[in-house]
Amino acid sequence: MKRKVEVVAYDLDWQEKFAAETKWISAIFGEQLLDIHHIGSTSVKGMQAKPIIDIMPVVKNVEKVDMLKDEMEAIGYEAMGAYGIAGRRFFRKGMPQRTHHVHVFQQDNQKDIDRHLAVRDYLRTHPDAARKYGELKSYLAKRFPFDMDAYIEGKDSFVKELERKALAWYKR
Repeated sequence: MKRKVEVVAYDLDWQEKFAAETKWISAIFGEQLLDIHHIGSTSVKGMQAKPIIDIMPVVKNVEKVDMLKDEMEAIGYEAMGAYGIAGRRFFRKGMPQRTHHVHVFQQDNQKDIDRHLAVRDYLRTHPDAARKYGELKSYLAKRFPFDMDAYIEGKDSFVKELERKALAWYKR
């Protein structure tokens, strides 16, 4: 069965869901955890988004996260390994309806950490860009309600340009 692509209006509960989940993740990661960030569209107040909380823990050693797989599974996560991004450990929660994604990066992976933080902070400080991105996501979700690949492909060029602008802005 294909997952429905759903984009909804901003929900104040997303901040609380992030805070609640970080308590669990922080307890599991322990001394490995250096920082933890709410990223993605649910971290941008007022922005339309898929209702999936994206969390980015920054750790001392990403390979040690592999040893925490059972503990993450105990709180409902599925370990996905790097899942297409070298140096990342990815976990997802919620079946059939996804609720959380955890993107773990090692502290020296500044490229990926900065990319996520730059886009988040850019969208938080550029409401017109956040509105346009939210509208695009909503349009694509309606156009491709059961085709996640088409939804992702439809945002690809916008996201690449957004990342380019956000990184240039972030590095200033």
